[in-house]
Amino acid sequence: MKVNVLDIQAKKVGEIELNEGVFGVEYNEPLIHQVVVAQLANRRQGTKSTLTRTEVRGGGKKPWRQKGTGRARQGSIRSPQWTGGGVVFAPKPRDFSQKINKKMKTAATLSALSAKVSDNDFIVLDKLQISEAKTKYIAKMLKAFEIESKVLVVVANNDESVMRACANIQNVTLINADLLNVYDLAANAKCIFTVDAVNKIQEVYA
Repeated sequence: MKVNVLDIQAKKVGEIELNEGVFGVEYNEPLIHQVVVAQLANRRQGTKSTLTRTEVRGGGKKPWRQKGTGRARQGSIRSPQWTGGGVVFAPKPRDFSQKINKKMKTAATLSALSAKVSDNDFIVLDKLQISEAKTKYIAKMLKAFEIESKVLVVVANNDESVMRACANIQNVTLINADLLNVYDLAANAKCIFTVDAVNKIQEVYA
């Protein structure tokens, strides 16, 4: 499997051969969905907490007698229907994390990568280097590739100028190849990989 290697102006400068075992895997949507759900669940802090009626301070005395006042019977001013009262089924700190084993993560990542290649949403860049940390350089590159949707840019090594240039563009997500994950692949319509990033991915997963 060969794909074209383009420069930052979207001109062909060569070709690169992709490993079939990495970029030619069968699409497995249920597995991708399961891994994405687990990844998002693992990001949740699970720290929110409110007080039940037993935990709210005060309210020990019955506010008025049971009968004869003409008002509805009340047992405590800390009941849920009172302002300042407790919360019914109050949320408490909990662990939302889901365990996904390494083989499932790998299979889902390769499946998502292969889907990008088969759908022609995978672009290989010879290198991503800019003279200044200016957003306009990345914007020009996206315009050359005619990309208006969300795009994932994957590089082999962190470049401070590139990181700063990409930070101001809302639709661009820049990550290192070592941090490639299923959610970012699924959440972005297009992918731009540098040649070095492709080689690193193939070294890890081949």
